[in-house]
Amino acid sequence: MENLIFSLNATVPIFLMMVLGMVFRKIGWMDVEFAEKMNKFVFLVPLPVLLFSDLATVDFEEVWNIRFVIFCFIVTFISIAIVSGISFLWKDRTIQGEFIQSSYRSSAALLGIAFIQNIYGNAGMAPLMIIGSVPLYNVMAVVVLSFFQPERKALDREVWKKTLKGIMTNPIIIGIVAGLIWSALRIPMPLILNKAVSSIGAVATPMGLMAMGAAFDFKKAMGKVKPAVTAAFIKLIGFVAIFLPLAAYLGFRREELIAILVMLGSATTVSSFVMAKNMGHEGVLSSSVVMLTTLFSAFTLTGWLYLLKSLALI
Repeated sequence: MENLIFSLNATVPIFLMMVLGMVFRKIGWMDVEFAEKMNKFVFLVPLPVLLFSDLATVDFEEVWNIRFVIFCFIVTFISIAIVSGISFLWKDRTIQGEFIQSSYRSSAALLGIAFIQNIYGNAGMAPLMIIGSVPLYNVMAVVVLSFFQPERKALDREVWKKTLKGIMTNPIIIGIVAGLIWSALRIPMPLILNKAVSSIGAVATPMGLMAMGAAFDFKKAMGKVKPAVTAAFIKLIGFVAIFLPLAAYLGFRREELIAILVMLGSATTVSSFVMAKNMGHEGVLSSSVVMLTTLFSAFTLTGWLYLLKSLALI
């Protein structure tokens, strides 16, 4: 019951923030144009700052475990490859990029540390899981959303150059690289800078969620029910069922397994919608998957936790 309450406390407020955005649009306090401007702002400033903050403040030397990091990286890469193959099953090619991204991108950085701290009292292996998966999440999201744009042209030299330039100048990638360099060089984070960075990063999730709710179109979403439900199933159940037993077989336990569970089976991150909208995609499928996975992850994560505890793995 305690784990269920924690999971509900972690996910229901996120869902309610999206509902709040819908309410604000309904009563006229927000419109689609305003929501789109909010999305762009979140993409350009708070989201990159949040990722920078997560990575820049991690002491890698203290918690380093190369075997665990490599496992997280390889599993993430395989997951992306699997959903990329599945995406070709849809007749509507314009949703491929969104389907791929929303099927594999977890709220690992936002939920991971809080989830492990609640169970073990410290961040445990969450920072290493973030290193192994989150940079790859974001780099591949930029690549996928660039190559699978709805209006994409043939992949000639000009398109390749434009895509690579988009990847190199993407604010998300810049935030990740800056955070990794900052941490690797062991640059101290002054208190004033740390507070400023934390304050800016803190607005990424609530602003992104409200903007998503305000821009959500139920009629369009109903036309994408099958891919949305498929992506949500893969995100919350499919990957966990495949890779969590493998992690246990390889000897990962306690904090390691919890971090892997969060990486594989937590709700699709709101930044997937923000990135999709800002890279030429409709965003309807992304917002549908975020809503579905946010709503049901409290129950699926609790079920997986119960199973791990019953098997004495955590």
